[in-house]
Amino acid sequence: MSNLRKLTGLVLLVIMLPAMNRAQDYPAMQQAFGTSYSYENKGEYAKAIEELKKIYLEDSYEINIRLGWLSYLAGAFTESSAYYERAIALMPMSIEARMGFALPSSAMGNWTLLIKRYEEILSIDPNHSITNYRLASIYYNRKEYQKAFIYLEKIANHYPYDYDIAILFAWTNYQLGKLREAKVLFNKALLIRPLDGSALEGLKLIQ
Repeated sequence: MSNLRKLTGLVLLVIMLPAMNRAQDYPAMQQAFGTSYSYENKGEYAKAIEELKKIYLEDSYEINIRLGWLSYLAGAFTESSAYYERAIALMPMSIEARMGFALPSSAMGNWTLLIKRYEEILSIDPNHSITNYRLASIYYNRKEYQKAFIYLEKIANHYPYDYDIAILFAWTNYQLGKLREAKVLFNKALLIRPLDGSALEGLKLIQ
């Protein structure tokens, strides 16, 4: 029993040491983050990145996700993706890290991996409106209208007065030949955004 207690204590110490080290680094981290925000506000992304690299900890979610964002702003999309990937590995349930990953991924046109990340988000939060909308947009642009419809139908019920959802759902219904539903949605879009060109075009095509 005594040996078991010693082993348990050793395991706990090993687990706690990284957290203790990070706690000791908080003042330096806070200063580095503050400086990086100042550089970011001035558009000096390389300097903002350099400040965080000075205190980089591989197992820090916060540093990795911040470097993912700054690297994206700097146009370093490969590096940005790597930092976001690291953040996801550190916090597997993180939606924000996956949303961040979408930025460099879409910039590089890596749609397959982007869809995978979006699907992961929906496995965590099936009703995540932005992700449902973005997946619908991807499939609509691919002319996979039935797939787009599935995502839009869900969020259209959650956000019935959202223009972007209404107009995309209207065009999706139109492309699927559901003209009555499309007409209703085009008219709804005009209530949200009067004289909207896209909605008027859709109604003209139906008539």
